[in-house]
Amino acid sequence: MRIFPPIDRIVDQADQTLRTVFVRTPIDPYPDTIPREEGELTAAERALEARLMRVNHAGEVAAQALYQGHALYAVDAPIRAAMRSAGRDELNHLHWTSARLKELHSHRSYLTPLWYAGALAIGAGTALFGDKISLSFMAETERQVVDHLQGHLAKLPQTDHKSRAILEHMVRDEARHATQAMAAGGQPLPAAIRLAMRLAAKVMTQTAFWI
Repeated sequence: MRIFPPIDRIVDQADQTLRTVFVRTPIDPYPDTIPREEGELTAAERALEARLMRVNHAGEVAAQALYQGHALYAVDAPIRAAMRSAGRDELNHLHWTSARLKELHSHRSYLTPLWYAGALAIGAGTALFGDKISLSFMAETERQVVDHLQGHLAKLPQTDHKSRAILEHMVRDEARHATQAMAAGGQPLPAAIRLAMRLAAKVMTQTAFWI
């Protein structure tokens, strides 16, 4: 497996940052499993759904940054490659949620650069403690994301099959990432750390819901 010098990693990181925070969504980002038509929505349902999708988009921005931070300092080359592969899945999620926001005539969180910078710092910081800590952190993050998405699925209007299909696809991917991280060497984190992660995520989700 090719080992890239530090300067290449820095350039790649800058490229991924620009793509995550500033690049527009592709014209047709959805896979074939996502319906092309949405159901009938009332004005209130559309407003709620837009806020929920904005939260999910903010979460995917943070996920991109976390995986990039972990991969930046990963020691084991196969683990770094696996993190980057998972990050590509998260980039798909980012495109899907961004596209859905446009369809709902809403906007991304105005604090998107902040979510990215904070998550990148967390990802890189945990990676400095070693690959096993990174994998453990990733696995717990993905488990919490699955819980969060399932909560949003319960709030979606039953008639909106499009948003439901997007979130269900994301749930499957996130659950797979958690399983892979544990299989690669991750360990359960202490309860205090899991609680701190939930509290930090709650601050972001509640803020992105409105801003």
